[in-house]
Amino acid sequence: MTRSGFEPDLETALRLDRQDPLREFRQRFLLPHRPDGTPLVYLLGNSLGPQPASTAAYAQAILTSWAERGVHGHFEGPEPWLDYPGPLTEITAEIVGARAGEVVLMNALTVNIHLMLASFYRASPTRFKILVEEQPFPSDRYALASHLRLRLQDPAEAILECRSRPGERLLRTEDIERLLEQEGQSIALVFFGGVNYYTGQAFDLERITRAAHRAGAIAAFDLAHAAGNLPLRLHDWEVDVALWCSYKYLNAGPGSPGGVFVHERHHGSADLPRLAGWWGEKPEKRFAMTAEFEPAAGAAGWQLSNPPVLMLAAYRASMEIFHEAGMEPLRAKSLLLTGYLESLLDRLGDDVFTIITPRNPEERGAQLSLLMKRNGKRVSDALTEAGFLTDWRDPDVIRVAPVPLTTTFREVFDFANTFAELIGRNLP
Repeated sequence: MTRSGFEPDLETALRLDRQDPLREFRQRFLLPHRPDGTPLVYLLGNSLGPQPASTAAYAQAILTSWAERGVHGHFEGPEPWLDYPGPLTEITAEIVGARAGEVVLMNALTVNIHLMLASFYRASPTRFKILVEEQPFPSDRYALASHLRLRLQDPAEAILECRSRPGERLLRTEDIERLLEQEGQSIALVFFGGVNYYTGQAFDLERITRAAHRAGAIAAFDLAHAAGNLPLRLHDWEVDVALWCSYKYLNAGPGSPGGVFVHERHHGSADLPRLAGWWGEKPEKRFAMTAEFEPAAGAAGWQLSNPPVLMLAAYRASMEIFHEAGMEPLRAKSLLLTGYLESLLDRLGDDVFTIITPRNPEERGAQLSLLMKRNGKRVSDALTEAGFLTDWRDPDVIRVAPVPLTTTFREVFDFANTFAELIGRNLP
């Protein structure tokens, strides 16, 4: 170790890999490669997680049951489809720090945003604004703006964006709290990402929730870049609502069902409106086909349609790995892995790029965003050509995500050396 963190030599990377207690989990994923079989270094788990090796077998079991039993597969066989989501929901609740009944797996993320807005955006003539982070994920903005128009609100007036200080790119928690104190009487809902997709900043959800509640607002969070990435305590933090997709850090595959958290204090709210569907009906009434809707207990009462069991097979493959590995060990490796990458990049100077992700490890997840001062897209394309899969975000950022389940320290070392060569530098 040096003052900058780690020795920049290959032996350090190999030693860290030998000491990694999670190193065996990498073998349980199918990692991208070239057509000739040459492996690629996959640093894109923040966009789409790699496929667990057991996914195909679990999906095939569903297909076999469908072929052999038809509709009776819902009720018969070793794993009836009606009961399939239960264990997966329990593991998911552990990952996000929820109690039983506070989590449900359903739909895609943006669909769930609209469903939760229908229930939890309660506007009045004086309290109608939605507070968002600076530069939220575009899909979130589209959902909020379109929902506001549906409610006959002007998004330009109703969406309040918390801005960073002049010359800064990151939001300070005290500035978020101050804005909620100043504008709180007009704010109905706080809707932040858990981790900003562009900068990689992880927000203090507990403090933001407390500030929202002091202002009389609902605290809701998009955890697309936080679930499976950071330890979460949604129940204990008293978050009202949270939503996430499962195809990024949770490795459940493209189009996989998202997750929804609704704090238990809202479960019995008789005056809470919702958009209903038959799968949100009480299970004992679901097949009675009555005209009157009675919601199931907990977050499950917000379901619309029956679960996509084939996609849940992929979700199951990943959840078993998460359950075995545990979020605390994953976070410990993530801190070390991202810190190692940061240490190597810091040796390259700051005239060509700068790291805009927070330097405080507690304020980031498994991502570093590199703001390129020149030739950024060219460097990004060259990294891909060299076999390092990162992603480019216009206008000027390369996002690099060393994910603890699958990324090795050797891969981080190789990436840093290749990046250094592309910008005309050498690791000391």
